[in-house]
Amino acid sequence: MIVRRFLGWIETAPAGKRAEGASALARAYLYSALAPDVMEEAAVALTSLLDDPSPLVRRAMAEAFASAVEAPHHIVAALAADQSDIAAIVLARSPVLADAELIDCLAIGDVFAQSAIAIRPRLSAPVAAALAEVGAREALISLAVNARADLPEFAMRRMIERMGDDGEVREALLSRCTLPVAMRHELVVATANALSSFVTARAWLSEERARRVAGEARERAVLTMIAEAGRDGARALVAQLRRTGALTAGLVLRSILSGDLVLFESALVELSQLSAARVAGLLREYSGAGFAALFKKAGFPTALLPVFRSALAAAREQSPRSEGGVGAGLSRPIIERVLAALPRRADGEFDRLFALLRRFEAEAAREEARLAARGMRAGAPAEVDLEAEIALVLSQAAAAEALQEGSVEVLTVSEIDTDVLDRDAELPDGEVLREAA
Repeated sequence: MIVRRFLGWIETAPAGKRAEGASALARAYLYSALAPDVMEEAAVALTSLLDDPSPLVRRAMAEAFASAVEAPHHIVAALAADQSDIAAIVLARSPVLADAELIDCLAIGDVFAQSAIAIRPRLSAPVAAALAEVGAREALISLAVNARADLPEFAMRRMIERMGDDGEVREALLSRCTLPVAMRHELVVATANALSSFVTARAWLSEERARRVAGEARERAVLTMIAEAGRDGARALVAQLRRTGALTAGLVLRSILSGDLVLFESALVELSQLSAARVAGLLREYSGAGFAALFKKAGFPTALLPVFRSALAAAREQSPRSEGGVGAGLSRPIIERVLAALPRRADGEFDRLFALLRRFEAEAAREEARLAARGMRAGAPAEVDLEAEIALVLSQAAAAEALQEGSVEVLTVSEIDTDVLDRDAELPDGEVLREAA
C-alpha cells in the first residue's frame, strides 16, 4: 500500500522531492526487511522512475544503486545507458555489470562513460584491453593511473601505438610500477624525441645540438632503468635496445664509466649469444685473451679494447657499484683514468673518442658540483648577510692582487665594486673546457 501511495505522490511532487523519494525507496529496497509483495511493488515503482523526465530522479537512483550487489540488474543496466553524468555513476562502481556489458558501454559511450569505466576498482584485463583499443585520450590516462586495473602488456603497447605522442598519456603510463622496462624505454625515447622537436621548432637549439642533448638524456635514462631493473630486467632492456638500434658502444662505455657493469655484461650476452655464466667468467678476467675474443665476437671495435680494459679496471676498484642499482651518474675518477690510458696517435683515430670522454668528464664535473652545492646549501646557516660575505671575499681577492702587483693599498669593504659579479671573468687559455664538435 505504501508503494502505491508513493506512486500517486510523485505524480504532483516537484523534481527535487521526487529525487529524494526515489533515493529513499531505493535504499528501502536494498536494506529494509520488506515483505516479498512489497519488494515486488517497490521494484516496479523504481523501474517506472527510469522514465522520469528529471535527471535528478535518475541520478538519485544511480547513486543509491551504484555500489550495491543486490541492486536490480535491469535498473542498473538502464542507468548505465542513460546520459553521461548519470551513467558514469554506475559504470564506475556497480558490481552488477558484467565485463561484456562494460565493453559494450565503452564502445558506444563518450569520454565521460569511458573514463568512469577506466577508474573502476579491480578492472578486468578484457575491459582494460578494450579501453586501450577504442578509448579516448582522457579515458586512457584514467586507465593508466588506475593502479588496481589489470592492464596487460599488449594493451599498454597498444596505448603507446595510439597515443604515444601525447605527453600526459606517456606520463600516466610511466607512473605504473608494473610497466615493463622495455616499454618504459620506449616512452622515454618518445619523450626525448618530443622535447628535441620542441626546442628545435622554437630555434632554441640547433637540430644537431638538440639531437645530441636528447641522445645523452636517453642514455642517462637507460642507465637509471638498468639500475632499477636488476639483471633480468637489464637483459630484456638490452634486447629492446638492440632491436631499436640504440645499443651503441657509446652507451656501453657510459655505463662502465658510471661504475655499473650490468649493462655491459648483458650486452655481451645478447651480442655474443653465449651463456650468462660464460660471459661473467670471461668478464672477470678482462685482461686475458678470452675476454678479447668475446669482445670481438660481440662486434665491438677491436681498437677500443684497451680503452674498455682500462675502464673496467677503474670500475672494478669501485666494486659496490659494479653489481648495479646505484644510479646512472658518471664517475670522474674512472673517466680520468681512461683518458690517461688513451693512446695518442698522429692519425687522429681516437680524436672522436677523446672528445666523447671530455664531454663525459665535463658532465661528471657538473653533476659533482650540483651535489656539492646542494650539500653546502643544506649546511649553510639559516640567516646569512650575503652582501657582506661577497664583499669580504672580493676585498680579500683585491688585496691579494694588490700585493702581487707590489702595492700595499688595502681596500675597504665599502670601496669594493660589487657590480663585478655581473661581469664575465676572462680565464687564462687552457682553463676553459670547450666542447668538441
